[in-house]
Amino acid sequence: MTTYEYRRKDGSVFTTQQRMSEDALTLCPTTGQQVERMISGGGGVIYKGSGWYVKDYKNGGKNGPTSSNEEKSTAATSEAKSTSAAAPISVSE
Repeated sequence: MTTYEYRRKDGSVFTTQQRMSEDALTLCPTTGQQVERMISGGGGVIYKGSGWYVKDYKNGGKNGPTSSNEEKSTAATSEAKSTSAAAPISVSE
């Protein structure tokens, strides 16, 4: 259910919860005055945390957008793997 704000004819404001499919109110349910639905800012979206990740996309990130940080991190990981594979590791007892 969505919360809507209405303004009565006398200027006072009230809120009510309605389904989106319901028609807008024309009369206040408590006073019987004529009302009009106000346009409000809405609930908005709150982003928390450090940002978006590839796993946040519906398709698993296969065709999702990439940021320059992801490209840098992928390049650094690839470089580290190729460097470690080229250098032999010696163990001394």
